[in-house]
Amino acid sequence: MASSGEEPRNGSPGRAGTGTEAAAADAAQLDTAEDFEVLEEEEEDDEDDLSELPPLEDVGRPPAPPREDARPPEQSAGDAPGDPQEWLDVLGNGLLKKKTLVPGQGVDSRPQKGQDVTIRLKATLEDGTVVEEDPALTFTLGDCDVLQALDLCVQLLEMGETALIVSEAKYCYGAQGRSPDIPPNASLTLEVELLAAQDAPDLELLSGKEKIQLANRKRERGNFFYQQADYVLAINSYDIALRIVGSSSKVDFSPDEEAELLDVKVKCLNNLAASQLKLDHFKAALKSCNLVLEHQPGNIKALFRKGKVLAQQGEYREAIPILKAALKLEPSNKTIHAELSKLVKKHADQRNVETEMYRKMLGNPSAAGAPRKCKDKLPWSIPWKWLFGATAIALGGVALSVVIAARN
Repeated sequence: MASSGEEPRNGSPGRAGTGTEAAAADAAQLDTAEDFEVLEEEEEDDEDDLSELPPLEDVGRPPAPPREDARPPEQSAGDAPGDPQEWLDVLGNGLLKKKTLVPGQGVDSRPQKGQDVTIRLKATLEDGTVVEEDPALTFTLGDCDVLQALDLCVQLLEMGETALIVSEAKYCYGAQGRSPDIPPNASLTLEVELLAAQDAPDLELLSGKEKIQLANRKRERGNFFYQQADYVLAINSYDIALRIVGSSSKVDFSPDEEAELLDVKVKCLNNLAASQLKLDHFKAALKSCNLVLEHQPGNIKALFRKGKVLAQQGEYREAIPILKAALKLEPSNKTIHAELSKLVKKHADQRNVETEMYRKMLGNPSAAGAPRKCKDKLPWSIPWKWLFGATAIALGGVALSVVIAARN
């Protein structure tokens, strides 16, 4: 089943940025593996063949690449760490530090969570290689639209302040890095200037097109976090996107916009279920799948995930017909075939165990445990039929003697 939209692309420190061929290949590989590889198999040697499965709900078009006329930074990132006392340990663990280069307009000018902020950004590796420049990156503060290093530190900036942020990979691109320019486990130095901050737009006043674009940006960010195996932040982004889609509106939408909003909602719910399954949040994942199936009863991804989560909970009787329904929609899907076969076998094993348990509870021992009949009879034992016949003959003889005596 083909999915609409474009393949996921790698993200920049701000959000999903321009992808190279290598990045697109990585994203395509993730797409293949993500959608149905939602539960870790226990005690299974063979991994599922995921080559024919629908991908992670597609990511929309990323923002335009940074403009070539980016303003050069006022100070070089290579001039960093000076006096250690000038550095603020943001989290107290030494992994994220901030240093003011140019003071701002005072503490009262700091932005608030939920506001849309605009910053000038320059990101470099430890060897001084510039990997990102953006003269006007805009994002919603606190929504995890950007790297955690930025989301955590920008709220500490004063308006007009320029600061240097040194972050370990944990708060940037983590163990996976960003192909091809940011290697795995790479620390980044971020030079940031806070340019503007304003309240986010009122969701009730957004047009249908604006609401769709905003929800898709949040969904794309969730896909980015999924690629980084940060499922908690992925869930956060999908939840934000769903709140945007479900918010009330004072603007009338066209039928096409309504349909597109529903499509975004279904994609978010499907990806939300995938993330919840990765964290073994089975009850939440089941709820997300059911919400998808309320809108689209034949959604193969939701059917497959629902079957998987029921199977993970040992509900094989309920899971099997759901996977059969998914297989009916896509008979050539090898992964659904394999999963269904495994469930049928597990269900048979479960029934055998239950049968044995009930037999023991009812006191019906197996043939092997039944007491054996005594085959060794005593040599003087007489069959009961013979004994009965002899007794009858004796009684008959006594009766005949009495009759003869009476007649005499």
